Amino acid sequence: MNLTTTLRGERFAFGSLAEAMARANEEKSGDQLAGIAARTERERVAAKIVLAGLTLAEVVDNPVIDPDADEVGRMVLDRLDPESFAKIRAMTLGEFREWVLDDATTGATLKTIQGGIHPDVAAGVAKLMSNKDLAVAAAKIRNVSRCRNTIGGPGVLGIRVQPNHPGDDVGGILLSAVDGLTFGCGDAVIGVNPASESVDAVSAILHGLSRLIDVLGIPTQACCLAHITTQLSCIDRGAPVDLLFQSVAGTEAANRSFGIDLALLREGRARVLEHHAARDVAWVGSQAMYFETGQGSALSAGAHQGVDQLTLEARAQAVARAFDPFLVNSVVGFIGPEYLFDERQIVRAGLEDHFTGKLQGLPMGVDVCYTNHAAADQNSADNLLLLLAAAGCNFFMGVPCSDDVMLNYQSTSYHDALAVRDLFRLRPAPEFEAWLAGRGLGREASRLENDRARATTLRALESVLSDSGTRA
Repeated sequence: MNLTTTLRGERFAFGSLAEAMARANEEKSGDQLAGIAARTERERVAAKIVLAGLTLAEVVDNPVIDPDADEVGRMVLDRLDPESFAKIRAMTLGEFREWVLDDATTGATLKTIQGGIHPDVAAGVAKLMSNKDLAVAAAKIRNVSRCRNTIGGPGVLGIRVQPNHPGDDVGGILLSAVDGLTFGCGDAVIGVNPASESVDAVSAILHGLSRLIDVLGIPTQACCLAHITTQLSCIDRGAPVDLLFQSVAGTEAANRSFGIDLALLREGRARVLEHHAARDVAWVGSQAMYFETGQGSALSAGAHQGVDQLTLEARAQAVARAFDPFLVNSVVGFIGPEYLFDERQIVRAGLEDHFTGKLQGLPMGVDVCYTNHAAADQNSADNLLLLLAAAGCNFFMGVPCSDDVMLNYQSTSYHDALAVRDLFRLRPAPEFEAWLAGRGLGREASRLENDRARATTLRALESVLSDSGTRA
């Protein structure tokens, strides 16, 4: 494997594939913090030239983290489909980039090799692409997922309603959720980040969301984004779990810092599927997991092992892929400017995460977000939102007024979701769209009809609140 090149008379030699991958990455404050970023733009270009000349087989045969010391790496190799990989293994990363972007390479063609995509290959080819390239390539791929409804089909844009509450008040959560539903959001999931890891609090949220879905007959799924062990304890107490959630990372050590390992994820998936089988619910499909990722998570845990954050993000996505998820979400700007400093880095990371996830076969969404101490604002979030919509992102967040009052960060609103759907002529999940039309909330209804339907839907919330003994 040749890791040297000469650029305008200057010789560059990289000591390992991990070093070349890190130096080739676009500028990220997290890589700089880790001391692995390119020191000059010329070195960055040299590293890209080296990567472009490596075959996919060389990338796979020289993993950036020793699989004997990392269960994520072992799992990735064990699950790599040899027949799919055989179709592409002789290509260089540069040739693979050209092939992915070629008009003759369709989404259907890319689907046939997804099982043979190693995450290091996905990250490596992303490093050779422009922002436009990342959007064009991702737009070819549709990864459809099914739980209570169907997300990810052509022309479909899902929205997660995120009705968080700083005190986990069920009445406040449900009122915010209904507000989002009346704007046509919530088909991806009604997902609450709890303020507490209390089993009692999480169970109450799950019961409240389930009651809301049942009373209104909504073809969607609920999730309370507590730790996986908390959610499994809720199942033990009889709480209804549609999607089992967990944040995941790209190294064994980083996952250990989250309090998880692959065995726990396997147990969780098996248990939630058994739980689904025992419930009287008309499931459209059997995908029951929801994962969140984000560049910088391994570094923030001190578990990056000298590997750049894009490559580790692709490896986190490979963890998610192993469990056949319904949703995967890159919370792209949430960790903060220590890892993605400003608008330019956040936009780049969002496009990278979306592409590498789609290439690996995942139903990718992106939380287009930023923290208040990052060099970003709502205009920069709008820029990424529009770029990702053009790239065929499966779902975005719907947060009241774009401002999460519990997590204290900025995301995208219900109104943003409507604007993007209208601009790109996208629709909700088909089952959810039929439900909206049945309640008079469809896009074909007049504004007056929609206002009346919203009022009716809000009144229906009263029975849910009285049943659960809560108040809005």
